[in-house]
Amino acid sequence: MNLKIGTYLVIILLLYSSCSKRKIEADILIKNGIVYNGIDSAASDLTIAITGDKIVFIGNEKDATIEATRTIDASGLIVSPGFIDPHTHADRDLIDTTKSHNRPFLFQGITTVVVGNDGDSFYPSSKYIKLYETQGIGTNAVPLVGHATIREQVMGKSDRKASEEEILKMQELLQEEMDAGAFGMSTGLFYAPGSYADTEEVIALAKIVAENDGIYDTHLRDESSYSVGLIPAIEEAITIGKQAKLPIHISHIKCLGVDVWKQSDSIIKLIESARQEGIEVTANQYPYNASATSLKAAVVPRWAESGGEDSLFIRYKSPQLKQRILAETRKNITRRGGPDKLLIVKIPDSSLVNKSLLEIAQELKISPEETVFEVIKKGYVRVASFNMNPYDIKNFMRQDWVVTGSDGNTGHPRKYGSFPRKFNTYIRKEKIIDVATFINSSTSKTAEIFGIPKRGILNKGYYADIIIFSPETFQDKANYKDAFQLAQGLEYSIINGKISVANGKFTNQLNGKVLKK
Repeated sequence: MNLKIGTYLVIILLLYSSCSKRKIEADILIKNGIVYNGIDSAASDLTIAITGDKIVFIGNEKDATIEATRTIDASGLIVSPGFIDPHTHADRDLIDTTKSHNRPFLFQGITTVVVGNDGDSFYPSSKYIKLYETQGIGTNAVPLVGHATIREQVMGKSDRKASEEEILKMQELLQEEMDAGAFGMSTGLFYAPGSYADTEEVIALAKIVAENDGIYDTHLRDESSYSVGLIPAIEEAITIGKQAKLPIHISHIKCLGVDVWKQSDSIIKLIESARQEGIEVTANQYPYNASATSLKAAVVPRWAESGGEDSLFIRYKSPQLKQRILAETRKNITRRGGPDKLLIVKIPDSSLVNKSLLEIAQELKISPEETVFEVIKKGYVRVASFNMNPYDIKNFMRQDWVVTGSDGNTGHPRKYGSFPRKFNTYIRKEKIIDVATFINSSTSKTAEIFGIPKRGILNKGYYADIIIFSPETFQDKANYKDAFQLAQGLEYSIINGKISVANGKFTNQLNGKVLKK
């Protein structure tokens, strides 16, 4: 009799347990993966269910009865929040229907890109946000408004101090851009015409951003020894954040050139001190020893650019100014490591691609500084500049306030390989940081810095931006000689609950959204 009662009780308990389980109807079920949720320091064995564009369950599969339209078996694969890239120039692709899929970023595991960086944004934001929404985009996009873009609307490309009236007009335009959905303002204080602004002008505009709970993202005035110097440029950024009372984010933090190698120790102390004072200072970094920018920006003196390229060549032809321009250009080439360290990666004359400035100068039988101007005459020229020290790269990478970014732009392999390169080179091989730290600093930390709600973490109720990749094969394929190779090892990318990459192949679906502040 007691045995029968015991058996009945077990059956009743089993029936109760089965009935008490939560029943979930899901579109996608992900199981058996190595799950990093974006915030914890270790992986977990969790099941994830997605309905619509949200995560509706994450936990032990035994705790729910889940019926899914599609099940993904992620055995042996890492499941992670989609990566958020804080510094890209992807907007230059998103406007083009043949490139709006954003595959170079997508196959890195990136599900959200921040655009409008280096002080350069498409204007007005409302027009381009509407364009993205109408034609569709492959990843989510977070817009920033460019300081130089606003300045040019009011002052053109002139090298002079803004008047009070001009600052007021810039503030009005900036507010309109913030109202359109921008998350903050970017500056490119190294580049003309942003470089023509003084600190007070930037603070005045940053205060408008602060009133809108936005972020100040800056390409520093100097990453080397061009003008004020690297450390004073960091100090200027901190001053702007302190005076305007808003978070500051330093884009692609680096020590650019022999003059400033191993200054990362001093910079880290400076930023740590500011953070202890309550100033929100963060940075992003791409994992390469070469930077990339236009040849003109890299080596031509800023004062000579005032007014635009026509004005530059008028000055260059002047007997009184030409020698000064050439002397300063020569000095800037040295800062970049010499003409052999400047590799042409983009130019209208394709015969010059993958040649160094030195090689071209030898062919033309003129000096490297004169070659700069002969080459610029051909159109827009982009260079990779090999001038960073591994010591500084690794030093910055270890800081908990540094997140992963690509600065993805045409001609440099970072557009195609930054995140998988960091994982494969600096986590798997060199073990500079661990897997969880890499994932957290590519997801939740970036979302927190930019104020992007409900993304960057695998959590119930959050948007389903999820990637699944192989820890053995996730790596970059692009290099400086062939910068246009998609990364490998990404098996799945889910953006806003819809599959964009399946079994390593693009599904041809544009699942991204424009995110607005």
